[in-house]
Amino acid sequence: MPKVKRLFWDIESLPNIGYFWQSGWRINIPPENIIQERQLCCIGYKWEGKKAQCLTWDGKSDKQLVIDFCKIAREADELVAHNGDKFDLKWLNTRCLVHGVELPEAKTIDTLVIARRRFRFNSNKLDYLAKYLLGEGKIHTSFDLWVDVCNGDDKALRKMVDYCKKDVVLLERVWQQIQKFHKPKSHQGVFLKRDNWTCPECGSQDVKTNKTITTTAGSKRFEMLCKDCRRYYRISNAVHNKYNAWYLRGNTPNQDEVING
Repeated sequence: MPKVKRLFWDIESLPNIGYFWQSGWRINIPPENIIQERQLCCIGYKWEGKKAQCLTWDGKSDKQLVIDFCKIAREADELVAHNGDKFDLKWLNTRCLVHGVELPEAKTIDTLVIARRRFRFNSNKLDYLAKYLLGEGKIHTSFDLWVDVCNGDDKALRKMVDYCKKDVVLLERVWQQIQKFHKPKSHQGVFLKRDNWTCPECGSQDVKTNKTITTTAGSKRFEMLCKDCRRYYRISNAVHNKYNAWYLRGNTPNQDEVING
């Protein structure tokens, strides 16, 4: 059965290495002081409902890491990350540009954006959301771990992989908690080759009209309720007419349409 392919992902980046005269708040370090550019050391990912996996760099360059992840991302319909739009995706874009790798286009879902737009949490960090909603947080780490990875410590890299994989597991679970407050970016019913009055989240045909809404322009819209996943969504009057016609032809939910009904 075709399904929207969601890829949950998270990057771990290494710091720049350079010369500076002193440390402190609001100290300006010009880019010409950098002697080694920051790179990606690993990318954790998991397909929806599948086991978490992780790609790592070779200790010298993140080029093959970027190439391998882009091949995986090319299969996705949606890329889900926490602060992904402003951080992870821009990081990946930059490394793709440096290495001459084409990043495949996909719809993005940012759980940080959803948290800020739809809720009033005390913090929108993934660690807080996971503790608040799931009762467990991220693996504790310190800056020393990133330093050790920079210095080629294999044990530190393995710890980083565990940390990154746990992040994508928590990411998916947090997304499962908050996604009903977010309008789907892909229509699962259409993926199943069904009409667009079906549930956009699970694709079910077992839906009902919950209420009629009249817009300020005087047109009608209909709030639908999916009986399977209990999601509410809205459709236009024209789409609702297709919903009524489908039932008038003698069809039953989640079955093939009656051709000679």
